[in-house]
Amino acid sequence: MVRRFVQVDVFGSRPLGGNPLAVVVDAEGLDGAAMQELARWTGLSETTFLLAPTAAGADYRVRIFTPGGELPFAGHPTLGSAYAWLTSGGVARGGSVVQECGAGLVEVRVDGDRLAFTAPPLTRTGPLDAAALGRCLGCFGVDPAHVVAHAWGDNGPPWAMVLRDDPDVLRAIRPTAPSGRDLFPAAVALTPGEPWAYEVRAFVPPPNPVEDPVTGSLNAAAAQWLRSRGDVSAAYVVRQGMQVGAAGEVHVTDTGDRLWVGGRVTTVVSGTVDL
Repeated sequence: MVRRFVQVDVFGSRPLGGNPLAVVVDAEGLDGAAMQELARWTGLSETTFLLAPTAAGADYRVRIFTPGGELPFAGHPTLGSAYAWLTSGGVARGGSVVQECGAGLVEVRVDGDRLAFTAPPLTRTGPLDAAALGRCLGCFGVDPAHVVAHAWGDNGPPWAMVLRDDPDVLRAIRPTAPSGRDLFPAAVALTPGEPWAYEVRAFVPPPNPVEDPVTGSLNAAAAQWLRSRGDVSAAYVVRQGMQVGAAGEVHVTDTGDRLWVGGRVTTVVSGTVDL
């Protein structure tokens, strides 16, 4: 069956500067095995599949696949999928788009020239245990003396966040691939005096590329953590991806009742896929 297909760029501050996402717009009738096979074939960090909603109030349902498995939620696939749905003729029932995914309902709004999603609640919080912290530091290959704080930020992907004391230490990381899919190491460093509140790097296990260019779910988790620590203001911008040739820019806004994570989305490839 010939199905509509797009590849979009998410969170880029310049053309082709963000995180690519493949979206199958007409995914009805595909089973999970076929979805997983296409995700493996595209080789992108995520490929999504748009389906009719099953939950009351949702505008569409999305399934999100990495080359190695399915995720209940991910950030740049949420914005990219919402953009693909809207530009393919989707019309929201209310003022915002409501996405149904494995983690539940996620609201997405158009925010000027950006889209933004509401940060989902964290399913695991609190400091990392010694073993988890050790695995993160093993991935980073840097001295533990540079650690300021650490915490779980699990909102689908199991982010293990480590706050560094110096952005130059973060930028100098030459990572080794994480082992296992139960922990995704993330390094964060505040950047006072720069246009960005902080810089972040995200590392994921094979068969994905080791470093993710720009990561919405991580920045949603980091925003909740850093806001609770009093490290960032209610509205700020994050930089990510410079070490892998990207130019990612994530906009975070805390309205008091909700935390919004947003960025630009553009279409790069459009056509069809035969599945």
